[in-house]
Amino acid sequence: MPRKFKSNDKLLRPDPVYGDKGIERFINNIMKCGKKSTAQRIFYKALDRISRQTKEKPPNEIFHIAMDNARPRIEVKSRRVGGATYQVPVPVKDKRAYSLVTKWLLNAARSRGNKPSHVRLAEELLAAYRGEGNVIKKRDDVHKMAEANRAFAHLAF
Repeated sequence: MPRKFKSNDKLLRPDPVYGDKGIERFINNIMKCGKKSTAQRIFYKALDRISRQTKEKPPNEIFHIAMDNARPRIEVKSRRVGGATYQVPVPVKDKRAYSLVTKWLLNAARSRGNKPSHVRLAEELLAAYRGEGNVIKKRDDVHKMAEANRAFAHLAF
């Protein structure tokens, strides 16, 4: 693999139900050990549960709004200057933001109590849609860290 690997988004097919590549990418991240049908079942059951709980918008829109609400806008990266290491705030690129949100959502859903995985995922997506929950707390922590280290912004690469 080359040093700067670029994923082939052209190879990603849209998901069968909603025809959305973002949803398919999320399903691929849910997947463990190559069990895509299990990951699809978990995701679609979670969206079905969301559609039964809220009637204000379609579940795929709620999913995208939740992902956008939890998306970090800025993060900190370590930068070594002289003998000291500084936490430098830098803006987050779209692909990295999407991967961070996906990772945070899945970790938060997996760390919830003893419930089926589609229930945990639905609860976490609804919490992110409403602007609350563990994912939003994680995003706020990242933003607070960047705000606290704003004095080192001039060291950005």
